[in-house]
Amino acid sequence: MSKACIIGAYNTEFGAFVKKDKATGLLTDTKTYYDMLVEAGQGAIKDAGIEAGDIDAVFVGSCSPGSFNNQDHVAPLAVEIDPALRFKPMSRAECACASSSVALYNAVYGIESGRYKNILVIGVEKMNLLPTPQMTAVLAGCSHWPSEGSKGWSFPMLFAEYAKGYMKQYNIPAEEMEKMLATAGALCYKNGAENPLAHQKAGPKTLEEILALNQLDERGKCKNMMIAKPLRLHDCSLVSDGAAALVLTTMDNVGSRKARASHIAGIGHTCERLAENVRPNMYEHMAGKVAAANAYKEAGITAADVGFAEVHDCFTINQIISTETLGFAADGKAGYEYMAGRFTRDDDKVSINLSGGLKSKGHPVGATGASMHALIHKQLIGEPIGVPAKRADVGVAFNVGGSAVTNCVTVLKKL
Repeated sequence: MSKACIIGAYNTEFGAFVKKDKATGLLTDTKTYYDMLVEAGQGAIKDAGIEAGDIDAVFVGSCSPGSFNNQDHVAPLAVEIDPALRFKPMSRAECACASSSVALYNAVYGIESGRYKNILVIGVEKMNLLPTPQMTAVLAGCSHWPSEGSKGWSFPMLFAEYAKGYMKQYNIPAEEMEKMLATAGALCYKNGAENPLAHQKAGPKTLEEILALNQLDERGKCKNMMIAKPLRLHDCSLVSDGAAALVLTTMDNVGSRKARASHIAGIGHTCERLAENVRPNMYEHMAGKVAAANAYKEAGITAADVGFAEVHDCFTINQIISTETLGFAADGKAGYEYMAGRFTRDDDKVSINLSGGLKSKGHPVGATGASMHALIHKQLIGEPIGVPAKRADVGVAFNVGGSAVTNCVTVLKKL
């Protein structure tokens, strides 16, 4: 069992923080990478009720700041949070969209080693300074470059392969798959509408609304265009800017903060083969299932003990497969269960993506893992951001990097 606890958390607003000159196309940064990192760090320290000087180390998760912002060597930027952090050890973790979950795990290891008592973890990404084609090219660097990125494969295309494999494995017709994906997306839009920090609060909130957007107009076009068959626009997460941060300490050091602390009860961190074309099961997350089993075992729980989860819905097919990965539905059945009304805020067993998920809350890739953990922590201490969990004693985060390559499953419990 992990000895690490979260005693402070902060999530910035997520969004596209740029202003575009329609005449020239020039973009102006309205909330910089530096601004968001500092805001999140200061917010988490304040929420923890400690002084910045009490922080022993800082771990930053960020995917591609050099390509997105021309700024590498980003961990030392945390010194700007407070002068008392000068001369503290700081380092950055990079594992694509799971960067800040891995930074969190590094902090857990630091706590458990006995070297550090209090650690600040920050996840941050600024993506919207690049036009969409350039942004897509940067993210392609998180794929297997020789067989995928260099061949023009984008992440919608890579996750579309999972959708195709899933349909083939479980004999799901295209029309049925379309409804499953739309149902999962609508659930996240509905929850995200109540998250004050969400990037998109006005998305279509029912299956029928999304399917209506699939209809062709007189020009032969539709508002929910096909991106990579069978994935449409509303099956894809947002391109977002944002940051989140956490303060970790030892269980022995929680003291009087127990009422506002959560326990990192178990973690599972596994990696799949980077290239999709060498994986045998393109319809399930094999490595994710191992990560979930490891996290559950360490925490001493089963899937039935989990009241709510934040899962990595970078694409709606991943939300469906991830639901099965965590043991909340049998293989091949999660889509049907979503259509039957499962996993909502009113579900007596487990609610999924109460924050709105990546689909609505947003997906600033390096910040996503820290954000998941911050929002689960807030649920556990009775300060939910957005929709409150019906069962708020045990929460799980499932954050993936790349095309389900880096898999991070964390069990958090009310202390």
